[in-house]
Amino acid sequence: MSLLEKDEKQGKRIIITVIGPDRVGIIAGVTGILAKYNFNILDISQTIMQEFLVMMLIVDSENSTIDLSELKNNLADKGTELGVRIDAQHEDAFKFMHRL
Repeated sequence: MSLLEKDEKQGKRIIITVIGPDRVGIIAGVTGILAKYNFNILDISQTIMQEFLVMMLIVDSENSTIDLSELKNNLADKGTELGVRIDAQHEDAFKFMHRL
């Protein structure tokens, strides 16, 4: 893979964060939406802090069937259903917001 191809592929990455009280079905709920719309999970990390789940996913949207706005709406609805907060941002926006 050339550097240009690698940069183009990285330009399609979305960062998803999930925060809220831990319960059964959160990961299944989030990943089910990602699978339904053909987002590829590149990396996933989670931790339980006290009774709270903190999860972060990096997904590739290259072959997805919906855009970021629709994904955000679907994840927000699922978050409401599960009692957690789910945010999705393009990787560039995430990096800009979290720079020092």
